[in-house]
Amino acid sequence: MKPLQTVPLILSALALAVVLAGCKQEAPAQAVTPPQVGVVTLQSQTYTVQSELPGRTAPFRVAEVRPQVDGIIEQRLFDEGSEVKPGQPLYRIDPSPYEADVARARASFQQARSLADRYRQLIGEKAVSRQEFEDAQARQLTAEADLKRAEINLRYTRVLAPIAGRIGRSSVTEGALVNNGQAAAMASIQQLDPIYVDITESSANLLKLRDDLKQGRLETAGADAAVVSLALENGSAYGLPGRLKFSEVSVDPSTGSVTLRAVFPNPEHLLLPGMFVRAKLQSGVRQAAILAPQQGVTRDLKGNPSALVVSADGTVEQRPLTANRTVGNQWLVERGLEAGDRLITEGLQFVKPGMKVSVTAAQNAAPVLAGAVAGGN
Repeated sequence: MKPLQTVPLILSALALAVVLAGCKQEAPAQAVTPPQVGVVTLQSQTYTVQSELPGRTAPFRVAEVRPQVDGIIEQRLFDEGSEVKPGQPLYRIDPSPYEADVARARASFQQARSLADRYRQLIGEKAVSRQEFEDAQARQLTAEADLKRAEINLRYTRVLAPIAGRIGRSSVTEGALVNNGQAAAMASIQQLDPIYVDITESSANLLKLRDDLKQGRLETAGADAAVVSLALENGSAYGLPGRLKFSEVSVDPSTGSVTLRAVFPNPEHLLLPGMFVRAKLQSGVRQAAILAPQQGVTRDLKGNPSALVVSADGTVEQRPLTANRTVGNQWLVERGLEAGDRLITEGLQFVKPGMKVSVTAAQNAAPVLAGAVAGGN
């Protein structure tokens, strides 16, 4: 092609490029919409700190019935499983040998007394020596002591109830031979009203509670500080409250726990010795407590809790927390959150610290009533 012929082609191409460039328009920049998150506005409240601890019931008093004389059981005078009163006859041991002992001892005593009385008259006339008179008096005292012992043994042939309570099954029947000082009890009596409940608490929790009270983070619960309630094995609540009785002064080295003893009224004998129960112990009152929904609290690989909150200007902030106790579906927060904080519980997967967000009321966090039973940790 000739050079003069290529010039129009080049000019045509340039004109087409200019036209296309003029027709092309830039797309307008789109505004970035901040992500939306659901938040719960935290409120402080008064919270009663409670611990739910395992426990077992134990009788208020226990008495094992044993014979104090040897002999054959003639009669059992009670129904197994019945209520007995102090001094109520339980067994009758054959009294015949002891009646004979009483008669013999009474005769010996009368003889010794008569001799001592005669010698008392004769000593004034110097018909007997002072030594003979004193010997006669000693024999009278010895015979009197033997008579009292024989009468006591005769009374012991009627075995009496030492305390009031419910008596268990009898280990002996009529015709059985029993002996004074035998190891096996004839029966046991347990006082069930009131009844003890022995509950265990870790020494670490007791130390933490004591420190909270000392630092003022907890206040004592006043007159109800020692009130304990029970949940039975089937999950139902026991209707009568108990009171804390005492705690052991030493820690069990095998479990690291101490035993707390509570006493409960038991008029209907619903609680029986050895039953497993759950005791709810009221340990104090925390003023201005912060309860955070569990949906808004996350933990890292080391188990450290944290939460994301929305600041006043709509920026996401991360807060490290101290939260060791659950209250239903919430965490009792020791540090890291305050009243008025907007805690993110919805949309956590779409945001990170420093982002701007728009907020709406969360629908996934239903609060529980303050004062619900806390976990035992």
